[in-house]
Amino acid sequence: MQISGRIKKINDVKTFGANNFRIRSMWLVTNDKYPQTISVEFTQDKVNLLDNYTEGSFIKASINLRGREWENPKTNEVKVFNTIEGWKIEDDVEQVTTAEQSPDRDNDLPF
Repeated sequence: MQISGRIKKINDVKTFGANNFRIRSMWLVTNDKYPQTISVEFTQDKVNLLDNYTEGSFIKASINLRGREWENPKTNEVKVFNTIEGWKIEDDVEQVTTAEQSPDRDNDLPF
């Protein structure tokens, strides 16, 4: 599955536990009629993929949707947590071209 858009934020790498599990996320703003800000997580050796990109870059990310159940031991309530996990990133040439051709929205003021 793929998702594309502009990188809004690249977060720092976080390390957890005795096994040094690494995770890094980015916020991606989709280029839809109603843009959405999506958090995409990269784990272990994939955290380094974000080193090649900066905030503002237009990219395509290959992703997997992950879900897991969790039961609260005190209330026995079951919840489902979802994660969008990235595993590949590439430049989105189509979006870069479109952005370059689009007029600057900030300069579209009537005064």
